[in-house]
Formats: sequence, structure tokens, C-alpha cells
Amino acid sequence: MDAETRREVRQRGGNRCEYCRLPQAHTGLTHHIEHIRAKRHGGTDDPENLALACHRCNNRKGPNIAGIDPMNDTVSELFHPRRDGWADHFVFQGARIEGATAVGRATVQLLGMNDARRVELRSQIMAREELG
Repeated sequence: MDAETRREVRQRGGNRCEYCRLPQAHTGLTHHIEHIRAKRHGGTDDPENLALACHRCNNRKGPNIAGIDPMNDTVSELFHPRRDGWADHFVFQGARIEGATAVGRATVQLLGMNDARRVELRSQIMAREELG
């Protein structure tokens, strides 16, 4: 993947994780350029298959393209940052992210979006009114 593509993905993502919304500046680690559809499943380095992801979301997502909706125990596709609108699938409940759809719920669960450290970081950021 070339430097221009990396720059484009970071800029498009606003230097915040496109899944859990944490700004890179508050995580202490550089966000990853993540393949929405993993190369092992036919994904490419095309910018439409790339998203900016914090290390926690990227590591937990791995090559997965689906997860289990905990509300009804069925398989659901995961959130796709190029195709899906974030606000269509997720809502903030304070510093927690809740899934509003099967896609959202499966993504929140698989990516561990509400692990203690991320909730703590979002709480601190929200107190500074920087998270949106």
C-alpha cells in the first residue's frame, strides 16, 4: 500500500477510529490502516476497502466479516465504514457505544468497544467535549 493511500485513509477517517470513534491523539498508539474485508477473503488495498482503526478494534476484528448479534444469537455482518453510516448502527449511551441494529450489536460485541479502557478514554474525551 502506498503512502498516498495511507494518507487518504487517515484524512478520510479524521484521525479517529472509524469503528469506536476514539481519536488517535488520545490512544497513545498509531491507528492502523485496516482492511474491511481481509486479503485472505479477497479484500484489496483499494481505498474503498480500507478504514482507520485503533489497535484494539483492528486486533479484535482480525479477518472477521461477521459476528453474533447478542440480542437474538444470530449471525450478522459487521459494520462496514465505507458502506454503512455510523449513526445508523450505533448510539452513545454516555461513554458507552450501544448497537442500534444487529450489525451494530454484533460489531460492538466482537470489537469489545466497551472494554474498560475505551470507556474510560471516551469519558475523559467527552468531558473535554472532543468526541463526536
